[in-house]
Amino acid sequence: MITSDQNATTPTLAGVTTAPSLRVALCQIDTIVGALDHNTDLAIAALRQAEQAGCDVAIFPELTIPGYPPEDLVLKPRFVADNVVALERLAAATTTTAAIVGYVEPGDGLTVGSSYPTIYNSAAVCSHGRVVGNYRKHQLPNYGVFDEKRYFTPGTELPLFSIAGVTVGVSICEDLWIDGGPVDGLVAAGAQFILNINASPYYQGKPAIREALVRRRAVGGNVPIAYVNLIGGQDELIFDGGSVVIAADGSVVAQALMFDEQVLIADFAVGESRPNGTEPITVTERSSASVTGLPPVIEPAPDQMEQLWSALVLGTRDYVRNNGFTDICFGLSGGVDSTLVAAIAAEALGPEHVHAILMPSRYSSEHSVSDAEQLSINLGIDYRTIEIEPAHSAMLEMLIPSFGDLEPNITEENIQSRIRGVTWMAISNKFGWLVLVGGNKSEMAVGYATLYGDTAGAYAPIKDVWKLQVYELCRWYNERAGSEVIPTHILTKAPSAELRPDQRDDESLPPYDVLDPMLVSLVEDDMTAFDLIEAGGDEATVKRIARLVDIAEFKRRQSPLGPRVSPKAFGRDRRMPITNRYRGGA
Repeated sequence: MITSDQNATTPTLAGVTTAPSLRVALCQIDTIVGALDHNTDLAIAALRQAEQAGCDVAIFPELTIPGYPPEDLVLKPRFVADNVVALERLAAATTTTAAIVGYVEPGDGLTVGSSYPTIYNSAAVCSHGRVVGNYRKHQLPNYGVFDEKRYFTPGTELPLFSIAGVTVGVSICEDLWIDGGPVDGLVAAGAQFILNINASPYYQGKPAIREALVRRRAVGGNVPIAYVNLIGGQDELIFDGGSVVIAADGSVVAQALMFDEQVLIADFAVGESRPNGTEPITVTERSSASVTGLPPVIEPAPDQMEQLWSALVLGTRDYVRNNGFTDICFGLSGGVDSTLVAAIAAEALGPEHVHAILMPSRYSSEHSVSDAEQLSINLGIDYRTIEIEPAHSAMLEMLIPSFGDLEPNITEENIQSRIRGVTWMAISNKFGWLVLVGGNKSEMAVGYATLYGDTAGAYAPIKDVWKLQVYELCRWYNERAGSEVIPTHILTKAPSAELRPDQRDDESLPPYDVLDPMLVSLVEDDMTAFDLIEAGGDEATVKRIARLVDIAEFKRRQSPLGPRVSPKAFGRDRRMPITNRYRGGA
């Protein structure tokens, strides 16, 4: 639900003032890619709140109308045309409160049936029922998770807009990150206030980096900046909100919630006008009424562990619901990974929508089953037990003529995992429940997730969470709950896939406090085996782990997506070739 905070201002503004000022609504809303009418309805609802609060302008995230990122949808001219129709409906809803909203702007010559038209990532400035002007994004990111140069043509103009007598410059996301870029150009042209609209995806540590950037740009340009960010999950990407207004001196004037929708209202007094001959486009006239200052609203920022948790919950909730599902199912083994998935799902969807499937085999320990049962009871989720031994025995017997006298090996282990995958997919098909996958980043990195078994499903909530972080999150969850919701035994027993007698992860992998830092270097920092050996790593261990990472690429490419919470996840921002003989010292 969108909440309205009408209690924000610069700390120095109180009582009644006649100084140039704006009342701004930062509308961080949870859009859905392709849901043009839905997104427009959300924006209009937020606009109405801004109007009721007496705002001069409401600003919305980047590409609000189509949703972000729309990817190849924008290559469809009809989609672009429909997004313009939706924008016009929003513009028609504006009255005295201006709206600045992101959309796909068609260039000249766009016709339905054409291919690769000229289009822009733009912000429409709307007021009194019409679109008054546009700002086209200059800097198109083409790194990490971004592919904007594939789709958009960069803008070149720096229009200014007069809103309630204040000269405003509009910019879009990446434009703010460039030293000497569009924001500096807008300030030089005479902007008294920068309104920056964003779809800035989350990863651990990103919010602090982002706020420092806005502060640096505000202080460097001696100009206040209102920064609105998208909220929600879109496939792999998580948008964390955290919209902010920062004064020219670098102080935080208003701060929105993270990981939740909000319409944040901020009163802000601006500096003197900066005449330089550039004529702004008049959007709304200055009101003769004085502005009554309101006390500031600065929402407290959650700590790092709560941010990570909230990102995983938000990503899971939006993926499930936005794809038309209400319920999920998954395999619950009594291990720490499926435990964390259960806790995330219960919070994201409500425990009544979560269905755990316990599938013990001949090698499952009693405590694994009892741990899984106790966890289900503690979380209040539905659970059922389906023994896989009949199917396991039948598969082994069926394969005897082909296997002959060959010794058992990983083949027999993987059969169990694949039987489990078939089982939860059958449950999914029968009841219409979406399947969650329990693999973590450490096992995805080294290929210790059975293809068509552990990886069978639609969404992997902890795919970008290292094994050590899995334990950390589980302990944090119990601390937050103030009770042992996650049984302690799950967190203290040795990790095991339980696919053969007395199996333990550390029989074939280094301890996770050794393995995870090594994997971070190889995966997120793009180091090679040679680099790690040169830095003092054990040569045999480094070479073995680096090779495991390389040869598992084909598995990861076939694995379900999951929420990106690190600077480099397995997915759209790490694109290693599958056929690849470079070993980097391994």
